[in-house]
Amino acid sequence: MNPGLDLRITPRTVQQQTIEKLRLAIIAGVFPPGSRLVESQLCAQLGVSRPSLREALRSLQAERLIEIIPNRGPFVPKLSWEEATEIYDVRELLEVAAVGRCAARITPEQVKELERALKAFERAQKSADSLELVTTAAEFYAIILANCGNAILEEVHRGLVARISFFRGRSMSLEGRAEDSLQEMRDIYDAIAAGDEKRAREAAQRHLDQAKAAARHAMEDEA
Repeated sequence: MNPGLDLRITPRTVQQQTIEKLRLAIIAGVFPPGSRLVESQLCAQLGVSRPSLREALRSLQAERLIEIIPNRGPFVPKLSWEEATEIYDVRELLEVAAVGRCAARITPEQVKELERALKAFERAQKSADSLELVTTAAEFYAIILANCGNAILEEVHRGLVARISFFRGRSMSLEGRAEDSLQEMRDIYDAIAAGDEKRAREAAQRHLDQAKAAARHAMEDEA
């Protein structure tokens, strides 16, 4: 064992795990829009202290996944279609550009990594694992963003990932949407692997148009 390696678990590790668990629970619909988050119950469920929980809640508030209302506590907000539209408009600006840039720049090694992410999404689609669908789709796009050659574009997109995943979870809840998404993501992958920037941008645009339509349908059903 390396004598210089520090194996101690730090409070920051617990903090990050708390944030990640709550984020995934919200995205997966364990806490649906409009629900109040009871701190005492969450502390018991997560096995963390109230200060640690409150710090995690503040982080999720910064991601716009929860609202903390004075004298009432934290809630999962009911996001309007107008707010969803704003997210999809920004996704279009960022992701279509990133996919095109990625097609022109990605290395053969990273093409293989992208293929592995696509296969992970395919496995999630076949097993109908709603949370895995969201997380593997996010990983697919993370690889694209990491290889688009623009660190600022990647940074801005990362700040939206939580809300993108929230809406992705809504759209994936529709029957047949995950299967359609798989084909759309295959088209994106094929264009990137071929180094075809124009075709990659067109495939990304089609995917976003369909995802936006599915999200609207899902939100109307929830209303």
